[in-house]
Amino acid sequence: MNTTGSVTFFIIEGLKDKYMILFAIFLAMYVLILCGNSMIIFLVRTDSKLHSPMYFFLHNLSFCDMIYTSTTIPNMLSGFLVDVKTISKAGCFAQMYIFHSMTVTGRALLTVMAFDRYLAICHPLRYMSIMTGRIRYFLIFSAWLFGWFIPFPSLILALPLLFCGPNVVKHIFCDHTSLVRLACDDTSRNNVMSLTFALFGIIFTFLLILTSYICIGKAISKMCSAERLKAAATCVSHLIVVGISYISASCVYISYRVVMFDPDVRLIIAVLYSVLTPLLNPFIYSLRNKELRDALKRAFCRSSSASHRKTVPSISS
Repeated sequence: MNTTGSVTFFIIEGLKDKYMILFAIFLAMYVLILCGNSMIIFLVRTDSKLHSPMYFFLHNLSFCDMIYTSTTIPNMLSGFLVDVKTISKAGCFAQMYIFHSMTVTGRALLTVMAFDRYLAICHPLRYMSIMTGRIRYFLIFSAWLFGWFIPFPSLILALPLLFCGPNVVKHIFCDHTSLVRLACDDTSRNNVMSLTFALFGIIFTFLLILTSYICIGKAISKMCSAERLKAAATCVSHLIVVGISYISASCVYISYRVVMFDPDVRLIIAVLYSVLTPLLNPFIYSLRNKELRDALKRAFCRSSSASHRKTVPSISS
């Protein structure tokens, strides 16, 4: 613990009891996240039948989820293996910013995907003329820019803060609240700024998604039963992911405001929140989406055929 001068590194406290079973669980979850999201990226990039706007946005969401989890989980896993887990001051700020920006970017991408479903269901005849390549890239650029911008003011306000000790971050990774709490300066402005932008990022994206689905619901209600089921089926996976994302986020915010919560339980909830959506996304879309399942079968068939050609010797006359 640094009690004099300026802090140059932080100690990540993590869980007080370092159960190795948790290390194994989170390692397995991280491997599944990387494999599942890499599979979606590979399929979308290599299968021509998945070169549609919906899968283009899903491909970006998978990439975002991989960055999001890679920012925190490897650091967290190493904390299970050492007695004292340290991180440099610059590394802590970088981890904090990337983690929060990827959180917002993920929600912005879910919003773009909701808009895509709105166009496909409410304006099917004009869908391809509206959702051109230029519009797709504009929407993706806007989502990533929104994600990088929202936590930026909080970072700018946090960087000049004086940290004179203690330097123990009471979390599994560097998050804004746990880090700013350690500053020796007045942090009331930091707290107001971070809360304002966090709420804006959550509420703004949620309202846009809600508006899209209200319009979709109205359009579906006017369809015949067969068309209604077909249209609803294209939204189910996205709705499940949106529900998990926002409900789990709500649970984390509530847990931080309930005093009776055990600190270790609160940390586990926070970590589960950070890995739950990236872990479930590939499985939800793969299980609910026939086109993705068919693309996966085609990929396995291509791989098996290529392997077979290599193992069977050619017969020369």
